[in-house]
Amino acid sequence: MSFEITGKLIEKYDTTQVTERFRKREFVIEKRGSSSFGEIVDTIKFQLTQDRCEHLDNVAIGEEIKIMFNIRGRKWEKDGKINYFNNLEAWKIEKSAPPVPEAPPHTIEDMPPEPTDDLPF
Repeated sequence: MSFEITGKLIEKYDTTQVTERFRKREFVIEKRGSSSFGEIVDTIKFQLTQDRCEHLDNVAIGEEIKIMFNIRGRKWEKDGKINYFNNLEAWKIEKSAPPVPEAPPHTIEDMPPEPTDDLPF
């Protein structure tokens, strides 16, 4: 199942070569919203893997981006202890379009004058 979210890029880290065949790159976005309690600010960490690590190369800190991602969960056992962890695995990143300023409403004064001519119709 795939999800998407839009937020402002606030951190991006270098690509890490985890093993000979696996590399990852992490980044963090800030997602702002509001509720009946006031403004909510979430900071959410994602990871890119393998050839997708380059998706952040042309994105600057502070830019609004849309992230398409999957939620991955893993079970990990060590020394008889079982742990579970989740990853938000991004697979596509798009720069959000810059907000378009709202145009002021037109008034009669803004309209060009009607042309005058001598035609009978």
